Amino acid sequence: MTTANTQHQSHSGAWIAFNYANLAVALGMTVGGVLFLPLEIWIKGYMLMGIAMLLSSSISVTKTIRDVQESSRLLNKIEDAKTEQLLMRMDRTAA
Repeated sequence: MTTANTQHQSHSGAWIAFNYANLAVALGMTVGGVLFLPLEIWIKGYMLMGIAMLLSSSISVTKTIRDVQESSRLLNKIEDAKTEQLLMRMDRTAA
C-alpha cells in the first residue's frame, strides 16, 4: 500500500509582513506619484481609479489561480484513492 506524502509549507510571519509592507509601499509611492503629477484633478482621479481596478484585478486573478490549483490537487487525491482501491481489489483477487 502506498501513501501520498503531502507536505504543506506555511509562510513565515516575516515573509507575510514583508509582502504586506511591499504592497503598502508600492501603492503609496504610486498614489503619491499620481497626486504630484502636474495634471488636472479629474485626470489624477481617473488614473487612481485605474490603479485601484488594477490592484483589485490582480488580487482576483491570484485567488483564481490558487483556487484552480487547490481544486486540481483535490481531484488528484480523489483519483489516487480510486486507483489505490482498484489496485487493492486486484491484489485480493490475484492472491
